[in-house]
Amino acid sequence: MLRVLVIALLLAQTVASAQGKPTLVVQPFKLSQGVTLPYDLALLQTQLVAELKVMLGKQFEVVAAAPASAAGSVYMLDGEVTEWRPGNAAKRFLVGMGSGREAMDLTFQVSDAKDRLFERKETIRTNFYSQGAGSTGTLAHPIAQKISDRIEEARLK
Repeated sequence: MLRVLVIALLLAQTVASAQGKPTLVVQPFKLSQGVTLPYDLALLQTQLVAELKVMLGKQFEVVAAAPASAAGSVYMLDGEVTEWRPGNAAKRFLVGMGSGREAMDLTFQVSDAKDRLFERKETIRTNFYSQGAGSTGTLAHPIAQKISDRIEEARLK
């Protein structure tokens, strides 16, 4: 009986704390005019939501669609791919580990209901060990890592 009560209290605390978290809505990224990307942007959005939940889940509710109502602040993450460069395995082999990786130039911003809170331009490179894996997963993790670092620096509440 006591065990059931303790579990119920822990669940209630978890639900209550989750309700007070700010929400981060990850919008589908866009492509700049003339940029081609060999990946599905909807799949990239799904993977970014999953990655950011792991990285920012203690501070934010990370979702793919804006909630009808939220207990805390709601932030929107928008991004635009301004350039994409494929990797080059021969260059990595001949020149070294840091060269020849797939890369993407990305502009992203976080805004709330009133203002754009910050905007960043970053170059994202795949992790060396995941190069050539053939899915957006090679870029989703490094993109999410860069975005989560910038959100933590901004100290959003």
